[in-house]
Amino acid sequence: MAHEMIWYVSYGSNMSSERLRCYIEGGRPPGGRVDHAGARDRTPPVRDTAVTLPGRVYFAGESRTWGGGMAFYDHDAAGPTPARAYLITVGQFVDIAAQEMHRSPRTGDPLEQIVLDGLPAGRYSAGPGHYETVIAVGREDGRPMLTLTAPHTVDAVPHTAPGEPYLATLATGLHESHGWDRARSDRYFASRTAAPR
Repeated sequence: MAHEMIWYVSYGSNMSSERLRCYIEGGRPPGGRVDHAGARDRTPPVRDTAVTLPGRVYFAGESRTWGGGMAFYDHDAAGPTPARAYLITVGQFVDIAAQEMHRSPRTGDPLEQIVLDGLPAGRYSAGPGHYETVIAVGREDGRPMLTLTAPHTVDAVPHTAPGEPYLATLATGLHESHGWDRARSDRYFASRTAAPR
């Protein structure tokens, strides 16, 4: 069952294929401060595609991996949000989620069964951590599209500016998936750094 395929949707640094590869194969992304163990299944994503989500990205907290603010996604806020969807297994998705919370992937992670059973009301909080909230953001080719974010909303926390290594990785991901140049990415992320009015 862990080999069942789903779409993992990234709106942040994992839009960069090189950065996501560190969560799949292990390693440290360029500009990052943390080494990742990698997933139990190190098979590359089957496919990826550019998508646009209805919600809003914002930056908050302090990243252990990058320094500066971290990107989060509020599905219920006004968007849009450019993103990238990867077709991977449920097991790989759960292992990415574990590493996002600086935990080691493990067999028997309860999140795996939650994802296989379908998220109640379209979302599930595995805990209070930064990327422990799973949200269903749609379907593609009959398969669920899931993303990871925090339990708070865009207007519930102070906003913090992301650091340059993080922004560079985000920009790489937008270039790979949506064809944006760095100037367009910078304008977009600058508009998401300030709190919405």
